[in-house]
Amino acid sequence: MKRAGLSREKILDAALDLVDRDGIAALSMRRLGKELGVEAMTLYYYLPNKDAVLDGLVDRTLAGVAVRPEGPWREWGRAFALSLRAALLAHPALLPLVATRPVSTPGGLDTVERVARALVAERFSPTDALHVITTLATFVIGQVLAEAGRTPGHDGPDPEPRFDPARHPVVGQALAAGLGTARDHEDRFTYALDALLSGLAPR
Repeated sequence: MKRAGLSREKILDAALDLVDRDGIAALSMRRLGKELGVEAMTLYYYLPNKDAVLDGLVDRTLAGVAVRPEGPWREWGRAFALSLRAALLAHPALLPLVATRPVSTPGGLDTVERVARALVAERFSPTDALHVITTLATFVIGQVLAEAGRTPGHDGPDPEPRFDPARHPVVGQALAAGLGTARDHEDRFTYALDALLSGLAPR
């Protein structure tokens, strides 16, 4: 039954808030209905099942990624990766979902198609174009997981690395230079991204 004031977008907003707060494992139609003050069955008027909610959250992530495949492909590929990193850092609890759920909705596939066509125009085969897209996306997800992810079953702060300066002098110098800080995460990301883009080319 349709309910006044409820919409697909409002339900996805509530789902995102729930996942941000309690993690993807806490998301269920019953829990989502409770968050919105309705019975779970009411949600099915707008989204047919939980899979549709999960797909909607993936779409939300992609919608927040700025991708304009114009000009040299490495330049806009770099911009795409930086934008995806920012979108994931804004909602790190979505990382397990984005990492494991394929893009399958028309909106998400439209984004993939637009990027793939631009890569084909740069002499990539259709297969290699999709390889480039998935390689960049997987790289970004892995980097953000290392930066913002949490160890399952561990709620406290991450432990400080224990090392002997005499035994691990290079590690000590890197830590003294700021290894593990927010600036270091950004520098490490851009260093690896530039190396990755340099190695990608039409076969």
